Amino acid sequence: MGRPDPEEGQLPAPVKPPDGGWGWIVLLGCFVITGFSYAFPKAVSVYFKELMKDFHVGYSDTAWISSIMLAMLYGTGPVCSIMVNQFGCRPVMLIGGLLASAGMILASFTTNIIELYLTAGVLTGLGMALNFQPSLIMLGTYFDKRRPLANGLAAAGSPVFLSSLSPLGQVLLEKFGWRGGFLIMGGLLLNCCTCGAVMRPLDMGMKRKMGKAQDKYEAKEMLPIGEKSEEGIGTTDATKKGKKAKKKPKKGKKLLDFSIFSNRGFIIYTISKFILVLGLFVPPILLVNYAKDTGVPDTEAAFLLSIIGFIDIFARPACGMVAGLKWVRPHVAYLFSFSMLFNGLTDICSARASNYTGLVIFCVFFGISYGMVGALQFEVLMAIVGSQKFSSAIGLVLLIEAFAVLIGPPSAGRLVDALKNYEVIFYLAGSEVVLSALFLGVASYCCLNRGKKEPLPENNPSAGGGSDTEEAESDVQEAEEHSSDNHQPAHSTDNAVVMANEEANHVAEEQRGEGGGCPTGDGEVLARDGCNADQMVERDSF
Repeated sequence: MGRPDPEEGQLPAPVKPPDGGWGWIVLLGCFVITGFSYAFPKAVSVYFKELMKDFHVGYSDTAWISSIMLAMLYGTGPVCSIMVNQFGCRPVMLIGGLLASAGMILASFTTNIIELYLTAGVLTGLGMALNFQPSLIMLGTYFDKRRPLANGLAAAGSPVFLSSLSPLGQVLLEKFGWRGGFLIMGGLLLNCCTCGAVMRPLDMGMKRKMGKAQDKYEAKEMLPIGEKSEEGIGTTDATKKGKKAKKKPKKGKKLLDFSIFSNRGFIIYTISKFILVLGLFVPPILLVNYAKDTGVPDTEAAFLLSIIGFIDIFARPACGMVAGLKWVRPHVAYLFSFSMLFNGLTDICSARASNYTGLVIFCVFFGISYGMVGALQFEVLMAIVGSQKFSSAIGLVLLIEAFAVLIGPPSAGRLVDALKNYEVIFYLAGSEVVLSALFLGVASYCCLNRGKKEPLPENNPSAGGGSDTEEAESDVQEAEEHSSDNHQPAHSTDNAVVMANEEANHVAEEQRGEGGGCPTGDGEVLARDGCNADQMVERDSF
């Protein structure tokens, strides 16, 4: 018998993340998407000199291409959240891959800088945004116990692709020019569609579909029995009608859940992340020019970024492994705070580095701390809001970060032009990162821990209330399995099904009459806020 579709308006029962299996393929796709999203805007900078010659513009004009890409990646977060909640992750990622590729292909035919802004900047940036956010959501869906490690491995895609796309772009520029390079890079971005195709959603409605199929099977098989069968069928029909009537108000799904702002942990995280982004990206942006001003040759100055990228590749997975330890994971917010503090102190201590050796030491420690921040930022957010609200949370966080991205690096550049002193900029950027670390650590300890110590209202089930119902339900399942194996169930099996079903209903009615709460056997099916009448009816019908 084929599986029926779930009823309209019913929320699917959550499925436990597999923590492996197809999840490793999803992790690989997220690794590629993260690499393209973060590295591509930086790798495009190798074409800037040729663009300046062809379009007769300055460096600041061409730099807007990367800025627009990053602004689209961060600023369109709520739009991505709405689309994911409405259509799902896989369709959104497929559309995003096509847009990202089309943007670079159209950019290869542009004739002025404004057309480049609209194609390579807006279109490609929007496409990468539609890939980046859903990939993180799918990663949180497939991993739970191994989620810190999965986040660390996926985040390693950024330094890996940065160290690969920049040399590749230089080779393409020398052999095919910037137009041919853009065309080939657009073809590479089609791999985002492949990554989107492997984002297979978990069958969240499997349990509810099986429950409905079992209801129909019971009604069909109990038809010849008599009064008891008619009573069983009436109970089944009543439960269906009750479920339909009470589930109809849930038909309208929230496209963007603003209730997460009532979560104190989310507010603390958002404020801390805004302060962090103000200073986090400033040192790597100014590092090469800072080294050149201290007398370092151009080739050696450019190699400093390669050192950061190489260290970053290993720091992110290693930090993910540490965050996944049993005694570390409950305190992952404090580990994130420590990584930010480490990064900020690195900036401050290296502000007076005056030789190449000092800058290399700075790059090593900065790569470690920067990798730790990159590996933990989304893991902490998932731990705070949960996987169900993560799609809305990350969209709102990225939107807030977009303002910080547009404020931090440009302001640092203006200060450099005004003061002609990089030392002050490193002190300022490091102080901002340290401030964000202290705010996250202190606020989490004072607010969240104090909230945990407050006594919760008692809403415990009565002693033994859930075990009797579970035993009755297990009898129903055993009888049904026996009848399905034989394909022609005997009257004894039918009677066992009816009696077990009546016993389950009788126990559940006694529990509701006594006000003893709800069974707690299936923690995955029950909502966090408790058990309602809909869930009790569902358990009885099962």
